[in-house]
Amino acid sequence: MVLSALRGALGFLSRLPVGRSEEAWTAFTVTPAAFPLAGYVVGGLVALPFLAVGALPGPVVAAAALAAVVAVTGVNHADGLADLGDAAAVHGSPAERREVMCDTTVGVGAVLALGSVLLALALGLLAATTLPTLAAVAVVVASEVGAKLAMATLACLGEPSHEGFGATMLDGNGPADLLIALAAALPVAAVVVQVTAAALVAALVVALAVRRWARRALGGVGGDVFGATNELARVAASHSAVAAWHLLGGSVWTLW
Repeated sequence: MVLSALRGALGFLSRLPVGRSEEAWTAFTVTPAAFPLAGYVVGGLVALPFLAVGALPGPVVAAAALAAVVAVTGVNHADGLADLGDAAAVHGSPAERREVMCDTTVGVGAVLALGSVLLALALGLLAATTLPTLAAVAVVVASEVGAKLAMATLACLGEPSHEGFGATMLDGNGPADLLIALAAALPVAAVVVQVTAAALVAALVVALAVRRWARRALGGVGGDVFGATNELARVAASHSAVAAWHLLGGSVWTLW
């Protein structure tokens, strides 16, 4: 069941050639813990360029990691962020905001959201290159696990705004499932504790903040909210992790 759910998660959350099946998709929708488990895989792949920290200039490593994010995850989540940016720029009812999100026209809200988050992510990756290799890799992996944990948080605590992906993910999941998802994400915090713990906490804060905003502005959580939360949580997690490294002394803490 867990392996099938993980395959379903990777099939939806990444461009990895894991194959897609109805069985894997169904397992994924009822297993929020598959979100952070997929984060380990995606984060490990995105972190590969950081093995060259010290051998290559920081901007080169950061650019390669940014390219890896796009290559591994695709643009689905970025599309959700763009739609949410347009919705945030609208002054109207939840129904009117959701209507704007369905419009294929790209507005100034979408441009601002995408540009700001892309720049912030690039700067976060660049900042991570200033850390020792183990800490830098931990930042990237924990940020991806945290981003997926943020999505699991929505799946367990959110209310659907309309029929669609959001309603499918929210159906039948609850707080108890979030505890399991959190347990699946916690092992990443055993490596460079101050970095990875900061990343997970920041991602959870983003998830709760977006959930609150979506409930008020959109009437609940939909597929675009999931995608936007992933992008926002990744950025917040990476910057928080780097900040924690510097603020807490810049030394490697582990639980083993």
